[in-house]
Amino acid sequence: MASEREESPTVRRRRLAAELRRLRKESSLTTDQVAKALEVSQSSISRIETARQGIKINDLRALLTLYQVPENKAEDLLKLARQARQQGWWQVFGDVVPESFQAFVGLETEARQRRSYDMSLIPGLLQTPDYHRALVNAELINRTSEEVDRKIEFRLARQRQTLGSEDLELCFIVDEASLHRLPENIKTGQLPHLIETSERPNVNLHVLPFGAGIHAAMDGSFVILGFGAPDPDVVYVETQLSGLYQEQPAAIRRYNLVYEDLRAKALDARMSRDLLAKLAKEV
Repeated sequence: MASEREESPTVRRRRLAAELRRLRKESSLTTDQVAKALEVSQSSISRIETARQGIKINDLRALLTLYQVPENKAEDLLKLARQARQQGWWQVFGDVVPESFQAFVGLETEARQRRSYDMSLIPGLLQTPDYHRALVNAELINRTSEEVDRKIEFRLARQRQTLGSEDLELCFIVDEASLHRLPENIKTGQLPHLIETSERPNVNLHVLPFGAGIHAAMDGSFVILGFGAPDPDVVYVETQLSGLYQEQPAAIRRYNLVYEDLRAKALDARMSRDLLAKLAKEV
């Protein structure tokens, strides 16, 4: 039975931002003109329209009046704004999860499809606690044991929320290099865990073998989140210090093309499980 996922305030804010941007353009107003009308900075309007900042209810009412939005439509947007102000399940882990990644988890929570390529790491949704602990300890950041435990607690909560939802299609392509980087004492748990998780009905796991040679994603890992209309897809690329988002149609098309190239060169699901089983036996 499919579990229900919590609704994401991050997606609500993004949807509201897109609608406010559309309404402003239909009103033939610039962000500077709107900012002056509301007596706020132009940068605040820009951040609201790109979902980087929330909007106060009173400011939203003033915007909707400025844009001459009909009462019934205005009520729908006010409701959407209130939903966007709610707390997501991941926000209780704000002490150990950076804001940039909280935003990503908010989007992931409501996506319909998640496709990713991981070049040197096992993706977080597929990591065992032991593997994640080893990664945290390798970050060259001094953390207390309590902080490490909290990060693992968050990782497990995210896995329950995401893997446990059969209405989310999960597609992983992992580079064979990430499998060989596993320490011997972690392989015994991580490899069987990958096999077991790959058998879930909503999970597709493919290994990109060394034999694939040079490919279109040699420059790094990425995640494509698909939502379906009216919400556009998002590409997320994580860096050492933050996360980068791509939402432009041209960028989405490019990453989709790259993903399809990787998928064509990767092993199919059965062959990927066979390789994982072979490596597990060698431990």
